[in-house]
Amino acid sequence: MEKSRSKKIENLSSFEEKAADSLFKQLDKNEKGYVNPETIWRKLENMGILEDDIRLNEFRTTLENSVTEKGIDKKLFLKLGKQDNLVRRALYRDLIIPDFKDFCKEIIKIYHEVEVNKKGEIADYIPQLARVNPEHFALSICTVDGQRFSIGDSKDNFCVQSTCKPINYCIAMEELGEETVHRHIGREPSGRSFNELSLNHKGLPHNPMINAGAIMACSLIKRNSAIADRFEHISSIWKHLCGGRNVHFNNSVYLSERQTADRNFALAYFMRENKAFMPKTDITETLEFYFQCCSIESCTENLSIAAATFANSGINPLTGEAIFNENTVRHCMSLMSSCGMYDFSGEFAFRVGVPAKSGVSGSLLVVIPNVMGISIWSPRLDKMGNSVRGVEFCKKLIDKFNFHMYDSLMEQTSKKDPRKRKHESKVNKLINLIYAAGYGDLNELQRLEAEGMSLNSSDYDGRTALHLAASENQVEIVKYLLDKGVKHDLKDRWGNTPLNDAIRGDNKEIVKILEEEMVLKDKKKMK
Repeated sequence: MEKSRSKKIENLSSFEEKAADSLFKQLDKNEKGYVNPETIWRKLENMGILEDDIRLNEFRTTLENSVTEKGIDKKLFLKLGKQDNLVRRALYRDLIIPDFKDFCKEIIKIYHEVEVNKKGEIADYIPQLARVNPEHFALSICTVDGQRFSIGDSKDNFCVQSTCKPINYCIAMEELGEETVHRHIGREPSGRSFNELSLNHKGLPHNPMINAGAIMACSLIKRNSAIADRFEHISSIWKHLCGGRNVHFNNSVYLSERQTADRNFALAYFMRENKAFMPKTDITETLEFYFQCCSIESCTENLSIAAATFANSGINPLTGEAIFNENTVRHCMSLMSSCGMYDFSGEFAFRVGVPAKSGVSGSLLVVIPNVMGISIWSPRLDKMGNSVRGVEFCKKLIDKFNFHMYDSLMEQTSKKDPRKRKHESKVNKLINLIYAAGYGDLNELQRLEAEGMSLNSSDYDGRTALHLAASENQVEIVKYLLDKGVKHDLKDRWGNTPLNDAIRGDNKEIVKILEEEMVLKDKKKMK
């Protein structure tokens, strides 16, 4: 057994070296025996693996210490590939979005289609938010493999506002657990405005994604610590979510929040009246803490990494650090799906079908589980408080790609799946066609034909459905294919026709059918 295992490892190593050799030849277009480091970096960038990615630190050091004036020779190239799994996977396009550059072209196209939308108004009930330039528009993407792309004002900071609510909910859940947290916060959509003076039938806030629930979540986090320590704790988690990038604090917005907080104070006292808080909760301090959380600032580039952490079951794709437990993330995304878009949550779940959370600064966090996180910022809001451009972008994204949580139920769809390589869908259909013929599955054959698959299609070896059916003695399939007018005399790479395969398999009935087909075709030619 040990020898067998060693042989497999040896064969695998040999295969990898051949693949690396083939890739090196593709990169060495001038056949000089060397590859320019810039070519490698450009390839990585096209795959969304950017130079500032901390996972490339060791690769960068090895490259700087080993590369010669001529460039990277084949030996060094093989060494780099073996040393760095991320680089190898990126160069072989073995990441969640294999054709990332093409995917980004589609994103750019949607971005510009949405950019012309000038509808909506800036939130003016917080004076500092009313002063923001309404033309700002930024969008960033980070996949679960750490592929990143940004467009627009993606480096400009803005206040997270209500997009802090899912994070605070997760922090409370990690600290106290589901049972304790939901003893004080419900988990049903309210069906009312995000700041309405309303509680559920138990006297609790309806869910953590509206103001009352978010205030309650803040009351649970590090409740026995000083407010400064509590905010430092929150800021630290935001930093870890964003891949080590610092978040900021907008004091002007914080003061503005305090000055216009009558409704939030009313909500807090209403909850205290209904005994919703834990005993000895300081209302004023809780509200101060809540306003501070809403006044955290960052940019879409950083926030997309936070969203991708949710998409990646709580593990930051750039650092590999587990920020939240996977169960915590699952609960949070369930609530984002049902409650994250204010009074538009039901329509958003129906139309877009992915977890999301919006904020009145025009921010929008979107999570596509196991694929990517998206951060959008555009200050103009619709009547329900959601970014107009942000919502429109999401709709167009889902129209183009099969990211809706129930798209997997659709067997036939015109949507693209960016998780598949170019032409992969066509290759899979071809494989299914040939296997269906070999196994005598007429229903599958007819289904693929209805999807536009040519029954004359051949695989890499030139073998068609008729070759397989003839070889495996599938009489009914052979008759069906011939009735459909498939070519009976196509040769595979070894020069064999379906008739040759039938003779080799001693499939006498099929031999007779194919010979009669040949005679019939010859007669037609003579006429």
